Amino acid sequence: MAQTFTGGCLCGAVRYTVNADPLFAGNCYCEDCRKTTGTGHNSVFAVPSSAVQITGKLTEYTKPGGSGQPMTRGFCPTCGSRITGTPSALPGVTLLTAGSLDDPSQFNVQMSIFCSRAPSWDRPPADAPAFPEMAPPG
Repeated sequence: MAQTFTGGCLCGAVRYTVNADPLFAGNCYCEDCRKTTGTGHNSVFAVPSSAVQITGKLTEYTKPGGSGQPMTRGFCPTCGSRITGTPSALPGVTLLTAGSLDDPSQFNVQMSIFCSRAPSWDRPPADAPAFPEMAPPG
């Protein structure tokens, strides 16, 4: 049976439910993720887009991601909370920001990427694989 995840933004205008096991979960230390979170990394979990149900409106911003392909980030237009990421490099996959989970204990770091860019004050966890740039395929 698939896991159920629920979450949303700070003000409650955007909510989501996911009924699927994560495809992967991890921390990203790229400059874009640092800037969109305002801290040293972004923690996300990936799920099939078809398993995500979102209520409320998201404002989207698109620019090339670490793969060079467009990455679209979804934010609450009221409070600014980042909720989603949809990487063109991973069709059919939605990234959800772990900090938006109602139950943050559901998130488990499986890997860290772009670790060569991690700030000295926010180091990747030692108990999960860490890649200097993007994780290898597979």
